[in-house]
Amino acid sequence: MARRRHLSRVAVLRVLFECEKRPSSDPLDAFERAKNDLREEGDMDEEFALQLLTGVISKKTEIENAMAIHAPGWSLERMDPISRAVLRIGAYELLLAADAPPAVVMNEAIDIAKEYGTEEAGKFVNGVLNAIANKTKA
Repeated sequence: MARRRHLSRVAVLRVLFECEKRPSSDPLDAFERAKNDLREEGDMDEEFALQLLTGVISKKTEIENAMAIHAPGWSLERMDPISRAVLRIGAYELLLAADAPPAVVMNEAIDIAKEYGTEEAGKFVNGVLNAIANKTKA
């Protein structure tokens, strides 16, 4: 289950990244491409991935507001695109999905940021998501 969800999050990351770089991209078409690209790495939880993707897209403003509040000094434009996409996914899961424990969400996001992002992406994602998670506990 954990590996399937990991691949689902990676697929959503790829879709968000593609749609940001090519605004005319259709998210569902991008999802099909990401799903096919990841097929040899294993099976993903497609239902979870689609729920995650549609949730992140539909709640984009709310998610980005939380990101901006919890990343002081970092405008969304200043963040690298991978960190921004990973944060959108993680923030959505922490704030709105609530189907995985916060520690799992944060660890997954950090691992994906380290794998696909810059050298400092994991630390940055950890800091922002930790702030969001602690705020939701309060």
